[in-house]
Amino acid sequence: MEKEENAVEEHEFYAAAAKYWEHVPPTIDGMLGGFGFISQIDIKGSNKFLKDLFESKTPPSKTYALDCGAGIGRITKNLLLNHFKHVDLVEQNSNFLEVAKSCLKSYASRIGNYYPTGLQNFCFATKKYDVIWCQWVLSHLKHDDLIEFFKKCSMGLRCNGLIIVKENVTSSENLEIDTKDSSVTRPLSEFHHIFQESNLVCIKEEQQHKFPRGLYPVYMFALRPNI
Repeated sequence: MEKEENAVEEHEFYAAAAKYWEHVPPTIDGMLGGFGFISQIDIKGSNKFLKDLFESKTPPSKTYALDCGAGIGRITKNLLLNHFKHVDLVEQNSNFLEVAKSCLKSYASRIGNYYPTGLQNFCFATKKYDVIWCQWVLSHLKHDDLIEFFKKCSMGLRCNGLIIVKENVTSSENLEIDTKDSSVTRPLSEFHHIFQESNLVCIKEEQQHKFPRGLYPVYMFALRPNI
């Protein structure tokens, strides 16, 4: 009985998030919750973080990246295609994906697949990706599903591959739940705990700077399977 109740609760959690995003306009401003003006600052911070990783002793290759929760392709277009030969996009909102296809049509030969599914249901190809990029989407995964997702990510990485997470972090030690968009913002300690549970090692951690005051702190993590 308890398992059935948990299944219902989980279904409602994900259904509520999907419903929320159905009413969000497929624009950069929509993807960033009305803060579209921070996009360039965001990309600049991510670009530096990625470049630093490429200069490490065991850098990932630059063949294939996966953009998780890709939205309209903002990160694929402005960041990932500047570093990788090919990019796949996974995004559950079909409307966003159609806009992404239009925005990325001039890069068609370098885009692999558009996967119309939620991350909790996504099945990874084995050892395909050099970098799996997850930004402002993991708050929509429940705790156990996030750990399972990370484990599947590990199986999808090539040699020296990395999972890169860029997410809001609470200023307190508490989880903050937003029932409007069905999301959970986690404290830094919770991320570290989840990484450990997922058998991942954080090789680089950095806070995004120059965002407006009043927003959540945003952190970037580079993760590697603990083999």
